[in-house]
Amino acid sequence: MTERETDVVCREVGLRDGIQSLKTFVPTSEKIRWIREEAAAGMPNMQVCSFVPPKLLPQFSDAAEVAAAALEVNGLWVSALTPNLKGAEAALKVGVHEIDFMNSVSESHSLSNGRRSTEQAFAEFERVRDLRDSQPEGKRFKLAAGFATSFGCSIEGYVPQKNVLKAVERFVGAGVDEVMIADTVGYGNPRDVKQLFSRIIAEFGDDVLVGAHFHDTRGLGLANVYAALEAGCRRFDASLAGLGGCPFAPNATGNIVMEDLVFLLEGAGLNTGIDLEKLLQVREIIARNLPDEPLHGTYKKAGAPKGFPFASAA
Repeated sequence: MTERETDVVCREVGLRDGIQSLKTFVPTSEKIRWIREEAAAGMPNMQVCSFVPPKLLPQFSDAAEVAAAALEVNGLWVSALTPNLKGAEAALKVGVHEIDFMNSVSESHSLSNGRRSTEQAFAEFERVRDLRDSQPEGKRFKLAAGFATSFGCSIEGYVPQKNVLKAVERFVGAGVDEVMIADTVGYGNPRDVKQLFSRIIAEFGDDVLVGAHFHDTRGLGLANVYAALEAGCRRFDASLAGLGGCPFAPNATGNIVMEDLVFLLEGAGLNTGIDLEKLLQVREIIARNLPDEPLHGTYKKAGAPKGFPFASAA
């Protein structure tokens, strides 16, 4: 299948990044309800789980069941995160449309997050790529690589853009289908975001899809979205109610809020295909199952401005 046609693609990552480190287990039936209701609100793409050992992240002990249920939702593009070949094989068995490979630009974060060097991570990626290529043409999953800490690392500090470009070049050369540039710990600012995305899209945009994954650690998440947008990026991750954060990166708070992202994009005249008011209703599932977790979002607090969505400026 292919993703729904829109001006810009939003991807919900709350079911993976949003809940991965929470001690409270969200019941499988409620995860599936979340997927179905958000898809009904028009969400075209969802990263629904991570295929990892349950002892590491118990939240995903039901990954296969959740992913299988997501695949039954008509029109929904289903992706899952995997850190290695074993996880990819499990995801392939379920039949997800896209496998997202976990990778980091920062050596320290790679060792902390994945317990392996960047060289070891790349070697593992090649094994996942070979798994994809071993499938019959027309039945191969899309393979994406996420580049965590693309703007900075809370262990190492600033990450030079040349390091990101070198890493992306290597993965593109190895046959990745999409690259997701991630500001894992909120070090990015609009100037650097626009510059880096402009360079990546100019150098690799003809060969791969380029997406963005921003966190709002220091309040610049949506500003960084707009900077990436101006650079030509049209694919963005976010989490309903702003849930999430990397459990292995110090001081990494939640993802940008999906509702606020959709409001920004629709206000900029871009069609996301998402019904904002229906999207807000899905928050009730989170509130019911995670009553102790803070729910974020300025659109939820203030509501739509009078006359929204606005007509394009003359």
